[in-house]
Amino acid sequence: MDFPVLHDWSLAPAEAIALQRQLAQCVLLQDTSPRPIKTIAGVDVSCRLHGRRFHAAVVLLGFPGMQLLETVTASLDIDFPYVPGLLSFRELPVILQAAEKLQRSPDLLLVDGQGLAHPRRFGLACHLGLWLDLPTIGCGKSRLYGEHDEVGDEKGAQTPLRDKDGEEIGSLLRTRNKVKPLYISPGHRVSLASATELALACCTRYRLPEPIRAAHAACNRQRLLDEDSA
Repeated sequence: MDFPVLHDWSLAPAEAIALQRQLAQCVLLQDTSPRPIKTIAGVDVSCRLHGRRFHAAVVLLGFPGMQLLETVTASLDIDFPYVPGLLSFRELPVILQAAEKLQRSPDLLLVDGQGLAHPRRFGLACHLGLWLDLPTIGCGKSRLYGEHDEVGDEKGAQTPLRDKDGEEIGSLLRTRNKVKPLYISPGHRVSLASATELALACCTRYRLPEPIRAAHAACNRQRLLDEDSA
């Protein structure tokens, strides 16, 4: 994949926060993906606790059949400090390095992380979607921001995730019966309703959507290979 540089990475945390606020104004919350969607990529990043070596995988699957089409990985040393809400400044550089290796551009990206459900409305999925100019959805395993009611126990049950002012910023989605739900929010070029619908459509027998499961497995393999060669 070819894509332009959105900004420089030589930023202090305060500068990164200011940049998030600026770029959040560019996020689109309307559906722009082609229909029917034929390919979906899952994105995941792995790093040892307190480590600086990050490993990323982007796995392209056919949709709706979920057949494997392409897997790309990358490893990179990152010096940006851990700051809550600034995850993308630690993970995005290595994700982009992996994405550059893709032979084709996906119709949609599913990211293990937050999208709009972020204190400044600019989670990892928003940052990646804006950089690649692709429809992107955030699929968080835990809550970063927002409040919600209880969600039903059955697969497909959902409830809105709202900010302190009551604005809807995502949803809590049960992707498997009586299994811990996911926090779904649009990243870029996807509506709130479609984000939940498409994330659920990618879930089969497991809690995580299949593209993210595949990326998680590839990411761990890349980390082990990188560590063995060190």
